[in-house]
Amino acid sequence: MDTLVPIAASNLLSFDTAAQAVLSYLQGLLGFDLWMVTRTEGNDWIVLQAKDRGYGVQEGSVFQWTDSFCSRMVQGKGPRIAPSAQSIKVYAEAPIARQVNIGAYIGVPLSYSDGTLFGTLCAIDPHHKSAEIEPHLPLIELFAQLLSSLLHADLVAAEQTRCAERLQIEAMSDSLTGLYNRRGWNELLQNEEQRCQLYGDPACVMVIDLDGLKELNDTLGHEAGDHLLRRAAQAMRKSVRQQDVVARVGGDEFVILCIDCSIHMGVQLKQRLQFHLEAVQVSASVGIAGRSPSSGLHQAWLDADQAMYAEKRERAVKFRTSLELPVKEIS
Repeated sequence: MDTLVPIAASNLLSFDTAAQAVLSYLQGLLGFDLWMVTRTEGNDWIVLQAKDRGYGVQEGSVFQWTDSFCSRMVQGKGPRIAPSAQSIKVYAEAPIARQVNIGAYIGVPLSYSDGTLFGTLCAIDPHHKSAEIEPHLPLIELFAQLLSSLLHADLVAAEQTRCAERLQIEAMSDSLTGLYNRRGWNELLQNEEQRCQLYGDPACVMVIDLDGLKELNDTLGHEAGDHLLRRAAQAMRKSVRQQDVVARVGGDEFVILCIDCSIHMGVQLKQRLQFHLEAVQVSASVGIAGRSPSSGLHQAWLDADQAMYAEKRERAVKFRTSLELPVKEIS
């Protein structure tokens, strides 16, 4: 076993610092080359905290949840402590066992306040371990309960912080539409990225580019253009959820940050947005991208922007094609 690293009371004030302290303590107590605190999101298994001495796993790494020992452990198909992982049939047959050398395994669930699965506190080592590690399971489960409780407190505090941030940034709004302006958007995006890194929350970004604003301004005047922008903003507000962020970041460009939102849910929100835009006779190109734990929300914004331009080009091609008339043969 390694040297024990005591857990200071000051490290138990937040999920993030407690996770780091617990991993260091358990590595000192039981060894194991890799200890992790993870988050599950769909089939993504996201590493939030890691103490690694040889596997090359870093915070923000993403693996396939269904490939893992932990996915089998939480279903009750395998034990929470396996000193010889290869002797457990369900673990030996798991895809990750063919990808990574795992001699011993420890895993316990982390839960939300309602009892649903958040992720796991787990460890692996390339070598088999003595059965003497098994009596430590109650302590590991106690640490998991502690982290789950701190997680709940932190998530409540994060939501309160999110609301306070928006009140403070209320002045950073676009005077025409009442939405956040680009400065407000940048601050809120950065703040949300920090929370995503801590808790592994999923998020999506949508980029919306309105059609025909310049032409409308040129032909009917800016009052008509302003009316288009206000209609679009109203449709966007109607489409999103309370926690989402809507901003106008350019003349005819809008963005939406969908918080705690998988890409599947984001696509549904995009469809709802397109429905509401069409209902108020606003034509627009919409791109969407999900946040990757390895690249963050800013990259998702760039990806959504590219998706928006791809949709704009596709719509332009369809429009030109619809104008082409069949040429009659000259007899």
